[in-house]
Amino acid sequence: MRASPFDSLPPAYPLRAPWGTASSLRAWQQEAFDQYVAEAPQDFLCVATPGAGKTTFALRVAHHLLSTRTVKRVIVVTPTEHLKTQWADAAARVGIHLDPGTGGGRRGRSREFDGSVVTYAGVAVRAYAYEAICNTTDVLVIFDEIHHAGDSRSWGDAVAQSFEAARRRLSLTGTPFRSDEHPIPFVHYEESPGGVKTSRPDYVYGYAEALADHVVRPVLFMNYGGPMRWRTKAGEEVAVDLGTPLTKDVTAHAWRTALSPTGEWIPAVLQAADTRLTEARRHVPDAGGLVIATDQTQARAYARILAELAGEEPVVVLSDDAGASRRIEEFSDSLDRWMVAVRMVSEGVDVPRLAVGVYATATSTPLFFAQAVGRFVRSRRRGEVATVFLPTVPILLSHAANLERQRDHVLGKPRDDGGLWDESEALLAEANRTENAADDLLGAFEALESRATFDHVLFDSQAFGMHAEPLSDDEQDFLGLPGLLEPDQVHTLLAERQKRQIKRRERQDRRERAEPTVALHRALASKRKELNSLVAQYARTKGIPHSHVHASLRRECGGPKLAEATQEQVDARIVTVRRWLLR
Repeated sequence: MRASPFDSLPPAYPLRAPWGTASSLRAWQQEAFDQYVAEAPQDFLCVATPGAGKTTFALRVAHHLLSTRTVKRVIVVTPTEHLKTQWADAAARVGIHLDPGTGGGRRGRSREFDGSVVTYAGVAVRAYAYEAICNTTDVLVIFDEIHHAGDSRSWGDAVAQSFEAARRRLSLTGTPFRSDEHPIPFVHYEESPGGVKTSRPDYVYGYAEALADHVVRPVLFMNYGGPMRWRTKAGEEVAVDLGTPLTKDVTAHAWRTALSPTGEWIPAVLQAADTRLTEARRHVPDAGGLVIATDQTQARAYARILAELAGEEPVVVLSDDAGASRRIEEFSDSLDRWMVAVRMVSEGVDVPRLAVGVYATATSTPLFFAQAVGRFVRSRRRGEVATVFLPTVPILLSHAANLERQRDHVLGKPRDDGGLWDESEALLAEANRTENAADDLLGAFEALESRATFDHVLFDSQAFGMHAEPLSDDEQDFLGLPGLLEPDQVHTLLAERQKRQIKRRERQDRRERAEPTVALHRALASKRKELNSLVAQYARTKGIPHSHVHASLRRECGGPKLAEATQEQVDARIVTVRRWLLR
C-alpha cells in the first residue's frame, strides 16, 4: 500500500485551500470518495462547480485504486493540451506519475510512469491503441470535463470504442451539460415523461453549496445597456436600447453593435471594469482582470483601449497562438492588471487571481457562459468577491440568474421552432473561432453608434440599483464595493447602495420641480424612461413580464396607459415602484 500524501495536496490543486477547508480533503470530496469506495462502480459521474476541486477528488480515487491494485494504470483525458501538463503536475504531488507528452504509445515513455494524459482529440487519432491498452491492462480512465466527448460524433465514438473495456471510468464535469442530442459516452440517462432522457450524475456539488462552504467566490454581475444604432444590409438604420425587451434577432444585432470597438459602449464598460479592478486591488493586491472577446480582431482592439485606460499593455492570448499557454501561466504568476483572450477560457485554464471579467463576446450558450464565469469563482481566501460585466441581454441575464441551478443533459427535448439561440448554437460557437461566422448567422450589418448606461447589479438572482450614466455617483457607488466581503455582506451593501440611489433620485426630482419649466415632451420622455428602467428592474427581480408590472401600477395608481399618462400620473407610478423595490 502506498503512503497517502494527500496532506501535502491542497483541496483544489494547484491552488492554496481557502480559509476554513480541511487540511487534506474538503467535506464534499471526502463524501464523494466514501460513496465511490462503497459502491465500487465501473462508471461514476461527478458534477462539481468550477473551482470546487474535482482534480483532487479524482486523484484521491486514482491513488486508492492504484494502492489497492484494483487498477495498474491511469489514463486522464482532457479537453486541451494546456491541461495535460497541469494534470501531470497535480498527480506527481500525490506520487502518481503521468506522462503528458507521448499519449498512448509505448515509444519514448519510461516504465516509471503510472499512466498518461491525452486530449479527446488525441484519443480520436489513436483509438485502437487505447482500446488495446484497456484490453490487456486494468485501467482507470478519468474523463476531465466529460461533456467534451460530445463535441463531435467522431470524438464520442472514439472515446466509447477506446475505453469500453476499461476496468473503471471516472467522469468529471463542472459546467452545464450540452444542449445537443449527442449522448455522452459512459453517462447514464434516465427515462422521463414524454420520451425524454436525462443524464444522471452519481454525485453533485453545486455552486450554491460551494458558496455556503466558502469554496467559491460570490459573483456580482454588473449589467450595462444603452442606445444602439446600426445599418442593415438593405441600408435601413435601426435604433434601439439594449436594455429594453426586443425580438431575438434585433437583440442579437444590438448586442453586436455594443461589442463593436468603434462605438462608445465598449470603452465605457472597460473603464468601469478597470475602476472596479482598482477597487478590488485595494484589498486583493494581485487581483487581475480578463476580457473575453468574440474574435482576434476585436481582442486586439479591446487591448488597445485597455492600454489607454489602465496605463499598461494588457496580455493578449489568442487561440491559435503557440505561446498561449505560456502567456496564461506568466500572467497568472505576475501582477499585470489585464488579459484579453478569445477562446482560452475553457475548463481548467485557471488564473486564481482573476477577480474582474468583461463578457465581451457574442456567444450565448449556457455551456460557454458557465465556462467563462468559472474562471472567476475559484476562491483563494475567504471574502474574495468576483465581478463580471455583462451586456443587458436577456439570455445572459437568464444564465447569470440561474448560476446556482444544476443542469443535466437532456435527450429528446422538443426544440423551439424558430428560436435563434437554439438553432444557431453551432454558428455561434464558430463565431467565437472566426471573424465572419456571425455575419452568416445574422446577416451583414454596420455598427453606427453605441452608448453605455449602467442598468443594475445582479447578485444571488436579485437585481439591485437602476439606470445610471457612466461615471455618475450612482454607478460609482456600485463599482466601489470592497473587494473582500462575505455573501451576506454583499447583499446588505447592495441594498444600501440601492436605497442611497433612490434617495438621490428623489432629491433630484425635487430640484427639477423647483427649476424653470422645460418642454413638456422632454419632461415626459425623461420620466417615462426612468419609469421603464424601474419597471424593468422590478420585473427582473420578480421574474415576471414588464407588462404585468405596468398593469399592477395602473391598478394601484390609476390612470391610462403610459403613452397617454400625464407627468403627475407617471410620477405617482415612479414613487410606487420605488417603494416596491425597497421592500
